[in-house]
Amino acid sequence: MSDRRPYNQSTRAESQQRTQEALLDAADEEFYAGRWQKTSLEALAARAGVTKQTLLRHFGSKEGLLLKALIRSYSQVQDQRWSAPRDDVGAAVDNLLDHYEAWGARSLRIGAWLHEGPPLLAKLSQAARQVHYEWVEYVFGAWLANLDEQARERRRAALIALCDVQTWWLFVNDLGLKRTEIRATLIDMIEGVFASSANTAPASESGLAAQNQSRHDVH
Repeated sequence: MSDRRPYNQSTRAESQQRTQEALLDAADEEFYAGRWQKTSLEALAARAGVTKQTLLRHFGSKEGLLLKALIRSYSQVQDQRWSAPRDDVGAAVDNLLDHYEAWGARSLRIGAWLHEGPPLLAKLSQAARQVHYEWVEYVFGAWLANLDEQARERRRAALIALCDVQTWWLFVNDLGLKRTEIRATLIDMIEGVFASSANTAPASESGLAAQNQSRHDVH
């Protein structure tokens, strides 16, 4: 009997984890689709394949479920965004596009909360913006640090705008660009931001190849 108990406890813990994840997924879907206020506990539980009582046992209330869902989302975004290599334009753009392809629609909704949502959601929206600003400083920090204060602030502002979800949305939905085209365009634009600072300008792999070829041609 003693040999079976750890197995049973482990199985039970895994089952509870799956239940929680299913409920969090249901909360995410309803919340970001704009249906949260109208969605009942019964509907959320049914979407996750459990009962209302199970939902309440795990999260205590509808508000408790939403709070945990938002915390999970924030943690997932942090982990993904900060996995980007530093000082590599191409890798930074890949990380950015991966994020927007998974979170773009939700990011737009979160951004709208800043001026249209209740105070709690407005704070969440501001926090999301701050994550974006810090990401820009993280991946491009080495180049920004070498500039004087005025130049650094101008280029930081340009990078924040170029890497914003609204820019990605424009490329995808208004201009109908494919990922490869968006990637190349963003790399060109980001490298252009630093073009006037030749000694500190970042370069993608293609940019480095072009520079090396240019040096070879000169010699």
